[in-house]
Amino acid sequence: MIYDVVIVGAGSMGMAAGYYLAKAGKNVLMLDAFNPPHEEGSHHGDTRIIRFAYGEGASYVPFVKRAGQLWRELEAETNDSLFLQTGVMNVGETNHTFLQNVRESANLYNLPLEQYTAAEAMEKWPGLTLPEEMVVCFEPTAGVLRVEACIHAYKKLALAQGALLHTHEKVHTIQAQEIIQIHTEKGVYETKQLIVTAGAWASELLQTMDLSLPITPTRKTFAWFEADDCLYRDAIFPAYCFEFANSSYYGFPSIDGAGLKLGRHDGGEAINPNEPLRPFDEQDGAELQHFINRFMPQHGVLSFGKTCKYSVTPDEHFIIDFLPNHQNIVIAAGFSGHGFKFSSAVGEVLSDLILYGESKQDLSLFQLSRFA
Repeated sequence: MIYDVVIVGAGSMGMAAGYYLAKAGKNVLMLDAFNPPHEEGSHHGDTRIIRFAYGEGASYVPFVKRAGQLWRELEAETNDSLFLQTGVMNVGETNHTFLQNVRESANLYNLPLEQYTAAEAMEKWPGLTLPEEMVVCFEPTAGVLRVEACIHAYKKLALAQGALLHTHEKVHTIQAQEIIQIHTEKGVYETKQLIVTAGAWASELLQTMDLSLPITPTRKTFAWFEADDCLYRDAIFPAYCFEFANSSYYGFPSIDGAGLKLGRHDGGEAINPNEPLRPFDEQDGAELQHFINRFMPQHGVLSFGKTCKYSVTPDEHFIIDFLPNHQNIVIAAGFSGHGFKFSSAVGEVLSDLILYGESKQDLSLFQLSRFA
């Protein structure tokens, strides 16, 4: 049998693409080395921030606005709770590039944005402690996505539309030709078109097609701290991004009584994705403890920590493009720790590239040729 489309990697991006393509009438097979959602990719840990006034650059705003619209549509279609409008506060010194980009994005696209001095922010959120030189840009319409629920929702719809999902089936090699061959440990599949959304394994897979991707699989950590819900529950405390000259942190209010969640966005340790991640340890906890002691000092003890994988490009922008010289193979990779919020819109883009050879979204920032 020859499939219309095979998707290698059925995580957030791949599962969304599988749904949109099956809905369009394509015969779709999704292959995953695990059983999504799972803890081997970049989509576990309960929650991800979605923000629209985008600190990484205003060029992302139309893309993330479309993603937000699609998340709302997915919620309505499945009747699942996927998005919590907690608001997001972006914290740093006023001249930091990230905060400048947040303000520019809000101005260009008429996005709601409230600005506070440190004193004003601490009055609004009593659980917060800030030095006087820091400011807050608060985006009230932003918030939090429930990641596993999002993937479950796309999975349910994709399967209902007739897509096939093979789990625990790792792809070893891909032979790029007019009819593409995908070799797994269980057999060989043939397809007219291919999407590779394999996360930390994307570089390894694409090397079998003689393409070297500048993506570094990276170990990251995050943790939960006990928290007083009178100060930190999601109804009164927002999600947050802190930007400093040499580091950046992100986190979440206490959702469903889970406590404050905190992670460091930058840094991390390069890894081989085929080897087990070093478990969360005392050193990981100490780094996060130092941050939270300073800025949210009324928290409780560290409850537990986890590890995850980022797939980082040199410029931290995504890769969404056709494989060079192969217009029947599309790559989506290198989402660099800020991609999950886009996965609804990335799924739509991948579907459009397969169906029409182009997308309504401006993908120029994500082209492979920038690394040539």
